[in-house]
Amino acid sequence: MAPSPTVSRTEAVADALLHTAVGGTGGGRPRARFHPLRVAEVRPLTAESVEVTFAVPDDLVAEYDYLPGQYVALRAQLDGHEVRRSYSLCRPPTPGSVSVAIKRNSGGWFSAWAQTELHAGDEIDVMSPQGSFTTSLADLDGAHVAGIAAGSGITPVMALATTVLARSESSRFTLVYTNRSTLDVMFLDELADLKDRYPTRFALHHVLSREQRAAPVLSGRLDEERLRRILDGLILPQTVDEWFLCGPFELVQLCRDTLADVGVDRAHVRYELFTTGEAGAPAGPRRPVEVRADEPVRTIEFTLDGQSASVQSPVSARESILDAALRVRPDTPFACAGGVCGTCRARVLTGSVTMTENYALEPDEIEHGYVLTCQSHPTTDRVAVDYDN
Repeated sequence: MAPSPTVSRTEAVADALLHTAVGGTGGGRPRARFHPLRVAEVRPLTAESVEVTFAVPDDLVAEYDYLPGQYVALRAQLDGHEVRRSYSLCRPPTPGSVSVAIKRNSGGWFSAWAQTELHAGDEIDVMSPQGSFTTSLADLDGAHVAGIAAGSGITPVMALATTVLARSESSRFTLVYTNRSTLDVMFLDELADLKDRYPTRFALHHVLSREQRAAPVLSGRLDEERLRRILDGLILPQTVDEWFLCGPFELVQLCRDTLADVGVDRAHVRYELFTTGEAGAPAGPRRPVEVRADEPVRTIEFTLDGQSASVQSPVSARESILDAALRVRPDTPFACAGGVCGTCRARVLTGSVTMTENYALEPDEIEHGYVLTCQSHPTTDRVAVDYDN
């Protein structure tokens, strides 16, 4: 998605925002909060990935109720640094537990630690579920949903496919899943079981870039030519009610552009990206900021958990609203700090900002004054934002 234009809103911004989840909810997303959860199981998926299941105590079950396709953020102290990473929930909602899949990234600090140092019985902070990568179809009877995923992008799509197929005896799900080889396929057995359980309603197409498959169209990198052949012969876009795309930016953008070119309404295409931040870099304030008396500043006011706070941000620092807020409220919500997850979302009440990147907000959210504070920089002397609404 292209960087968003300058966003400006006043106190008169409408209060209601229709959420994109099933049925819609008024009043925006619930406030995300961290709670310490115990690791119940760490299960290998491939040589480079694990599934981590957390036990949710009875008094927190409501906090961790979620919709298929949502994510949680994990927070840990590594070598004296606070590190946060966001991971999609890979199982359909089950009271008492939440599960995420973590794939080791090249140079990835947190993912490498999770592969080798995280064990059953350990306790780390887990944020309550967030995200709008969920189905907007209120009635799944007769619905045809399609997903295109790459690598660990299967994680939210796995939960979505399982739920769509289980909730209606007439729904269908078509999945195109691309990897380098069979050894890299996460949830290989689970996908096979899903195919056995719903042989006529679940269509599964593995595309392998470094392994020969019986069908030539499924062998090789998923480029535009191959994608068009798959759409023409295996999916038939005119039969699909809703699309889910999850993977690296280049693949997701290729799929969005190609689907638009064959006539698919963008309103029916939902997507989620891998985090775009620098691998291994701890999220949070980028550098210390000192406010000198002789330099111009922006005044940033924000409301969080019903409490108001204010912070001065030097114009020369080009500080994001999130970084400024963290200097006076360390509990200000964020996860990826890269404009992808949406955890730091807030509504602009006064003044204006410009966003550097936006991969998380829908157009209607921007229209109602919502911004990603990790990517938002003030363009007026005073800016007020609300994290609660």
